[in-house]
Amino acid sequence: MQHKILAIAAIATAIGAPAATLAQTVGVARPGVVVTDEPTIAVEQQPAFRDYVIRERVPTYTIPDRVVVGGVLPEAGVTYYDVPQTFGATTYRYTVVNGETVLVEPHTRRIVQIID
Repeated sequence: MQHKILAIAAIATAIGAPAATLAQTVGVARPGVVVTDEPTIAVEQQPAFRDYVIRERVPTYTIPDRVVVGGVLPEAGVTYYDVPQTFGATTYRYTVVNGETVLVEPHTRRIVQIID
């Protein structure tokens, strides 16, 4: 009987582990939501960052998909820009997609933050 209980517990743990991991890494598609623990643009700095992007006249790229945290941008056709140090040290880059400013992990092209 104990062997059956241990087997059931092991199976339940194996099934639940991927779901727990997924819950920690997938973000909700809302502006300002962050998927990672890496430094991003702080909420209080977002208005100044949006003003900076407007002053720089960064072109917007149009994609057919919705712009969501966790989404991956196309491999070609999008230009990524360095985030100025005044907004914090980050390894992410930014761009404007479908009119929304986003932070992107440059190697995977995954959106990590939508600047609200």
